[in-house]
Formats: sequence, structure tokens, C-alpha cells
Amino acid sequence: MKRVPVEMEFIFRASPAILYKFITDPSCLLRWYCDGVDINEDIYSFDWQGNEEEALMLDDIEEERVRFKWMDADDDEEFFEYRMYKSPITDETVLEITDHCDDDEVDDVRLLWESQIKKLRIATGG
Repeated sequence: MKRVPVEMEFIFRASPAILYKFITDPSCLLRWYCDGVDINEDIYSFDWQGNEEEALMLDDIEEERVRFKWMDADDDEEFFEYRMYKSPITDETVLEITDHCDDDEVDDVRLLWESQIKKLRIATGG
């Protein structure tokens, strides 16, 4: 299977500061992303129903971008990233997500992220 990037964009009423907190703070991540999380320096250990995966935080620009790499990823170029910024036209916050998956899983990955983003919207108030 070929691995491909999946890019998605979501609009929020919440500020970049709030989104950043919900993407990086363990107590906030529990509210929308995973069942458990432990952070040891730059390594995030995420738990979903007893399945644990570790990701290395590669980049962290507060209120702008957070990039992770799954520790078990085969490709060094593969990552998942959150970018957030205020739209100069609508004053809404734009959250861009880039993820990678097998080329036959793109639709499933999009559906999963849409489900997670619904939870994030509720948790952030918009």
C-alpha cells in the first residue's frame, strides 16, 4: 500500500489559543481525542480503548502549529499536523489537519477526523 497525505480544513469560532490548548494539554485531549494520554518530554503516549500509540512532537509553535510523528511510522516524512490561524476575512479560526494513511483508507480517515472534530467543537464551544 502506498501512504498518502490527507489534508482537511475545519472552521471554528474558538480562538487559536483555545484550539492550541485542546491539542497539547492532556486534560483537554481527553475531552475529544483519546481515552488517555501521558506526556514524557516530547513523547505523547495516546491510549484508545487499551491500544497505546506513541508520537514524538516534532514542532510546537504556540497557537500556530503542532506537528507529531508516530514512533512506529516507517516513513520519516510521515507526520500529522495541526495548523491554526484567524481568517482575515471572516475572523473565524481555521484549523488545518494533515495526516497520512494508506491510499485505500482516505475516506475512513476523513470520517474519523470529522467525528473527532465534532467532539472538539463541543469541547471548545465552537
